[in-house]
Amino acid sequence: MSGYYVENFGCRATQADGAALERQFEERGLLRASTPAQASVIVMNTCTVTAGADQDARAAIRRVRRQNPQAQIVVTGCYAQRAPEEIAALPGVSLVIGNSHKHQLAEIVSAQARTSDLGPQPSDPAFFPLAMLGTISANSDQQPGAEPSRRSPGSEVRSPRSEVRTFVCDIFAHTELLAAPVFDAANERTRPNLKVQDGCDNRCSFCVIPFVRGQSRSLSIDRILTEVNRLVDSGYREVVISGINLGRWGRDLTGFRLPPPGFRTPLTNSEEAFRKPEAESRKPTLPSLVRAILHETALEKLRISSVEPMDWTDDLISLVASSPRIAKHAHVPMQSASDAVLRRMHRKYRPWHYREKIEKIRAAVPTAAIGADVMVGFPGETDAEFEATRRMIEDLPFTYLHVFTYSARPGTPAATMPNQVPVHLARERNRILRELAAQKKLAFMRSFVGQQIEAITLRQSLCGAGAPAREADATESANQETAVAFFTEALTDNYLKLHLRGRHAPNCWLRARIEGVRDGSLLGFSSAPSQP
Repeated sequence: MSGYYVENFGCRATQADGAALERQFEERGLLRASTPAQASVIVMNTCTVTAGADQDARAAIRRVRRQNPQAQIVVTGCYAQRAPEEIAALPGVSLVIGNSHKHQLAEIVSAQARTSDLGPQPSDPAFFPLAMLGTISANSDQQPGAEPSRRSPGSEVRSPRSEVRTFVCDIFAHTELLAAPVFDAANERTRPNLKVQDGCDNRCSFCVIPFVRGQSRSLSIDRILTEVNRLVDSGYREVVISGINLGRWGRDLTGFRLPPPGFRTPLTNSEEAFRKPEAESRKPTLPSLVRAILHETALEKLRISSVEPMDWTDDLISLVASSPRIAKHAHVPMQSASDAVLRRMHRKYRPWHYREKIEKIRAAVPTAAIGADVMVGFPGETDAEFEATRRMIEDLPFTYLHVFTYSARPGTPAATMPNQVPVHLARERNRILRELAAQKKLAFMRSFVGQQIEAITLRQSLCGAGAPAREADATESANQETAVAFFTEALTDNYLKLHLRGRHAPNCWLRARIEGVRDGSLLGFSSAPSQP
């Protein structure tokens, strides 16, 4: 095996898994190829949250096979866990490795390179070939609408291509959690993302993720602190913690204690006020994790990824509001503002609960970016139910939205619900909410013109002649309108894109004065380095 290449699809959790896979290969002394065409092994780390995600993965598999027909194509991730025999039927696929065996992927691939027979020995209980497993997929004989099966070695499925080896087993028996920082190449490795939680114990009627990622499980506090301190020691100044259901971090851990104070940065007075006594912190919670990171690392900025509304406790909100080392950013999935739709979705909160959480966050952190996931076109969604969602979005202080059109997932209860919404109607509703979100984001960005704001630098870019037209409120002197100028791309503490005048080294926190808004980005100049 001369080189490997990992291509990731989907959410941050999948990206983090991909980083852990790269670490597996590197620990075996293997080199990362710069492109799929140069690799002898190509790992496709898939997503299956929508039908479009499945289609993207299949198209990518065909593409890399054309680019590099001699390479071994290894398909892993959520799509591989959900429908292994469907993927095994695709030309060019050499191995299908579900999430249940992803933690052993490099070992399995290495065995494939060493021998012509990759099949596990009968005495090895850790591996289950496809012929021993039950599964669900678009072309399986599982009854539509039935709960996705918990795979067991007693169920048999025949592979369409007998030469394709498949490693998938009961995901609910899976206890491993892949963890390695993942870096966004577009941001020049300045904002690593660390997955600290995986799996989900909720059963939303539209979601297949619990059945491809398993039960909720948490990375230990010691592992998290080790990873964060390693990143800090390597010079990184912001870390994002994420998970499939991040707010449930720690629920599966026992014997939690806040590590004894070390040589790292102590809590500020405002943070200390919210530090619970050790006796009250024996049950791990997300706020206790945040406190531990603040207390036991010198990290300058911690950003918290998406947290479900019921997990935005008063304690967490107070901690985010009180600490200058926590990014002023809250992503709170909503899905719908119709009580009837939320009930059909099996979501655990009501619209009035959600409204209360958003209003609390805004009151505590006036400058925070507040975002949400919203789904349109859920089965049975009426015009009135959609209007309830649109109206709440209009009323609440959102600064951005991720709008999704409902996509039926095989085996989920929602897939067989009556009154499926026509695609053209769902897409129109999607358009309406995206336009509303764009208006709210622009208004939020314009509110910072003339103010100073913290930002972390990402990378340099060239702007000027030929650049897109500026919005009316962007102010620049006449002699700069046509001149080519250097800008440094940055991200503000509250999650806004910023074009900063001049050349600035990446991975630096600074204070910027905002001059205007242009093409969905703030425009400003550095006023002073930021104080950590």
